[in-house]
Amino acid sequence: MQYANHILEKYEARPRKWRLYTLIVLIMALLLTWSGSSITFKGFAAKGTEVAKGIFWGLVKPDLSMIFNTTTDGVPYLLMETVCIAILGTVVGGILALPFSFLASPKIMPKPVAFVFNALILLIRTLPSIVWALIWIRVTGPGAFCGVITQSICSIGMISKMYMTAIADLDTSILESLDAAGCTAFQKVRYGIIPQLTPNIISTVIYRFDINIKDATTLGIVGAGGIGAALIQCINSRRWTMVGSFILAMIVLMLVIEFASTRIRAKLARGQ
Repeated sequence: MQYANHILEKYEARPRKWRLYTLIVLIMALLLTWSGSSITFKGFAAKGTEVAKGIFWGLVKPDLSMIFNTTTDGVPYLLMETVCIAILGTVVGGILALPFSFLASPKIMPKPVAFVFNALILLIRTLPSIVWALIWIRVTGPGAFCGVITQSICSIGMISKMYMTAIADLDTSILESLDAAGCTAFQKVRYGIIPQLTPNIISTVIYRFDINIKDATTLGIVGAGGIGAALIQCINSRRWTMVGSFILAMIVLMLVIEFASTRIRAKLARGQ
């Protein structure tokens, strides 16, 4: 009986936050109402309906000659160019993100140095990939090289942030032991930090590769190489069967990459 009374007292003394929750709900409702007031739906445009029907028709009856075309205008070549852009951008960005993340971590570097590199990483992450592509097209000209540089820079911003989060969760007792043994800063990083970060690094790079594959298609639309340029040209010229070929190939590629990356991340999570 005494135990039941104790539970009842604790229950009665529980924090009552219904006013706070009600205020949050009202604020969210006001924000949604205000945001929705600036959106007006004027119906579907005639050309928009035509494009939707054309893409559906292209998916039903794709141009098979494009799928098996081995020239530089065929789907296999453009798809592989997109994959190569994503691979190079991910690898270069993942490698460069390592020193950036160490230099931006206040756990390893002095706070002024960490602040400067944090600001640099934030600057990289502020601009979306499409803006970086438009900037680098003016420097390198259109083509796959522009796509690789753009994806490398964007990968540095995201991967460095995730590396820094992993560094913040490191077991510092290992570093203290290495410090007591008289190890240099490089040796502490090599033997105390990298082994702990390796599973996280691999998982992060794979995740970024998934993003870069999709981004490579978008960047191709603005001239940064890949299948996106050919896709937008076919849509503008209303060659729907070719559009269907490109989209189907991209869907198959995404499914294969998603299956492989999920299996790899699952093995890393289980420590196998």
